[in-house]
Amino acid sequence: MTKDDIKDLMTFFDEKKSLNKIKIKDKEFEIEIKKYGADEPEITARAPMVAAPQPQMPAVNVVVNEKSASSKANMDTIDSPMVGTFYKAPSPGANPFVSVGQVVHKGETVGIIEAMKIMNEIEAEFDCRIKKALVEDGQPIEYGMALFEVEKL
Repeated sequence: MTKDDIKDLMTFFDEKKSLNKIKIKDKEFEIEIKKYGADEPEITARAPMVAAPQPQMPAVNVVVNEKSASSKANMDTIDSPMVGTFYKAPSPGANPFVSVGQVVHKGETVGIIEAMKIMNEIEAEFDCRIKKALVEDGQPIEYGMALFEVEKL
């Protein structure tokens, strides 16, 4: 599935008021899109937090892209599962979720991607050590784009 196919799917899904969730699986590729209705609060754009509890954000599994020997010699990465804007911290001025050299365990949040005004937590699918951050805070990202270079543990 190409980036254009995913963008078309997201536009189609947004236009269909009767659909709240769609899941597509094709070989090794899998995408799940969920629309928030009246029974679930929509998380809107990021605003400075004033000692208020942070709203619960939906978790998104991370697609791990293991490169072949022909491209960067088996570099393990945590990749973006969607198109959006990457944020390294839960709010402006807050400490980042992860930093270079930090050990991250499966299920821990490594960042947030804002897509269609919904904040999506990105979780590690395996234990790893962050070797290098490949994107900046607030940077627009594409589907499958590497966010972090990691070393599997």
